[in-house]
Amino acid sequence: MLPAGRPPGAPGTFAPVGCPVRRWIVAAHAAALAAGDAGYPPPATGLFVPSAGFLARHRARSGRGCRHCPYVDD
Repeated sequence: MLPAGRPPGAPGTFAPVGCPVRRWIVAAHAAALAAGDAGYPPPATGLFVPSAGFLARHRARSGRGCRHCPYVDD
């Protein structure tokens, strides 16, 4: 569950329009949310990217500009 008014992948920390991997990021994030997964590993780096749902459930606010941060305005 995401905080009210904060759609997954909302602008702020998300890949900009025109980014060559944006479609992949949107699809991977949507799949992680639908499956209830904590996140996904992008193939370019293999590093774990937490989903907005995971960050919201754990109330994680690192201030590091996570790609799917549900607290981007805080």
